[in-house]
Amino acid sequence: MITSPYAEQLARIPVRAHRVDVDGTETAWWEYGRADAPVLVLVHGFRGDHHGLEPVVAQLPGFRIISPDLPGFGESATFADRPHDIGAYAAWLGAFIDAVGITGPYTLLGHSFGSIVSSAAVAGGLAPERLVLVNPIGAPALEGPRGVMTRLAVFYYRTAAALPERAGFALLRNGAIVRVMSVTMAKTRSKPLRRFIHDQHDQYFSAFGDRDAVLEAFQASVSNDVSQYAADIPVPTLLVAAERDDVTPLSAQHRLLTLFPDATLEVIPEVGHLIHYETPGDAASRILTFLGAGARA
Repeated sequence: MITSPYAEQLARIPVRAHRVDVDGTETAWWEYGRADAPVLVLVHGFRGDHHGLEPVVAQLPGFRIISPDLPGFGESATFADRPHDIGAYAAWLGAFIDAVGITGPYTLLGHSFGSIVSSAAVAGGLAPERLVLVNPIGAPALEGPRGVMTRLAVFYYRTAAALPERAGFALLRNGAIVRVMSVTMAKTRSKPLRRFIHDQHDQYFSAFGDRDAVLEAFQASVSNDVSQYAADIPVPTLLVAAERDDVTPLSAQHRLLTLFPDATLEVIPEVGHLIHYETPGDAASRILTFLGAGARA
């Protein structure tokens, strides 16, 4: 295991691990910071878990941060009685916020796949004070110049689901495939940071419940995007986009901005779909400015 370049900052923030039943789904979640600080709820991306957003957590010591593992990933159970689609995840998010007792104002932050889940939940009636979307999925993944690669990924996941259980898990957790994904997404020229990113993906990218859950969540991630929900999101929204994002190009992020009633776009240069690993400090600075919380942190 490679030591995180953000470990010293993160170590200054108290953390408590919890488990809670959310409408029949055992959900693992982590609470960072002071209990009386402003609340920020995080929703991580596809195949990740709460660890992926810890570099951002490390930059926000002035908040009480609530960070769950999505159902089917990390230490949270899979949904027992529903598919792992956007509707189910959005409903779970609202129920989770109720289950952990958040009754006052809070900000909701979603990264990548979490940006879709968070947007769908807010469009459906969830009421944070503000919404932050980091590396938002701003356009359909099955369309445009990257559509062919997405369809290859669909074939990969369907093949893994069709194989016998042992072979299917081996394919999904294949280290070479995980590494190719990691190398493709990382844009930093820092060798130590690249090694850390690859180690994070090696450790946590295969922590999932079962093959069906992974396939369903992947299909949800490539069949939906934030643009479907933007017009129905009434709260002030910050889009933290990347100049070199391979999943949603910058031109699509500018189009996405126009769909919201009240949104701001911040673009981080020289980074791709891994803002949370490569430039968490820059992202946190822009988030703090958006929240007007610089003095608190």
